Amino acid sequence: MIAFFGTPQFAVPTLEALVASRHQVALVVTQPDRRRGRGQKVTASPVKAAARLHDIPVYQPDRLRDPEVTDTLRANALDVCVVAAYGKLIPAGLLSLPRLGMVNVHASLLPKYRGAAPVHRAIINGDTETGVTIMQVVEALDAGDMLAKSVRPIGPDETSEEVERALADDGARLLLDVLDQIEAGTARAEPQDSTVSTYAPRLTKEEGLIDWRLSARQINDRVRGLYPWPHAYSYLNGERVILLKTRVQPDSAEPAPQPGSGPQPGSVDISGNVIEVVTGDGRLAITELQPEGRRPMSTRDFLAGHPVRPGTTFGR
Repeated sequence: MIAFFGTPQFAVPTLEALVASRHQVALVVTQPDRRRGRGQKVTASPVKAAARLHDIPVYQPDRLRDPEVTDTLRANALDVCVVAAYGKLIPAGLLSLPRLGMVNVHASLLPKYRGAAPVHRAIINGDTETGVTIMQVVEALDAGDMLAKSVRPIGPDETSEEVERALADDGARLLLDVLDQIEAGTARAEPQDSTVSTYAPRLTKEEGLIDWRLSARQINDRVRGLYPWPHAYSYLNGERVILLKTRVQPDSAEPAPQPGSGPQPGSVDISGNVIEVVTGDGRLAITELQPEGRRPMSTRDFLAGHPVRPGTTFGR
């Protein structure tokens, strides 16, 4: 008997895999409905929507430390709890309730990138590899012993949305193997080396503002890592512009411009239907963007309605 803790889309493939397996999901625990989207409508989480499709009871406590939560879980005589991006720390009082403990599906190669945004931080930092770790849940953040890992490369053009979707599927498959091992008593737990752990904090909107003094590679990684939220952005002719797709121009590496000597970081060139921007090292091509309050568009469509003169500079 399993209780599943999860909230966003990342957790849905794991829930679906459990439902399709021989295991029985007795209860889904997800965060309370929130206001989401531009219209701020109260919306159920993706996990709640998936649970409803399978007629699984859904429980949405405001606080996991409330005594009612303990009573609800205990009433289900649980063998194991599975956690996948639930969004809150599991308090110590709940960890001993399931007979075989709690396991977590985490989208990084622990101990690297403990925390809320492991995929985004990996891409922003220019990593070329990531993966999924199945670990035991302990009271400390993502610090439990590791039960299994799955590794995958990060493609040079992949966004956090694409990588996270692939890791969600990898994690779902890996979890089922681990559950079989736990049931058979053959699971092996490997302690994490906390001395080399890193932290992946939640993303903020403020992180999206581009510093054009960074290299073209660093800015391109930031654009990929902040997609689909909160997005990288800058200002052009006083208008906020979201950068959706970019690429590092080949053979564009060049020394950082000295003050007053040639084009400065943020300076714009137009090459055909592409906006090229001078950075602290190399040039970045913008191929898809979104002006404030408008739809996403190619740079060709943008330039048709927003003529940009060479030498114009991104910035406030």
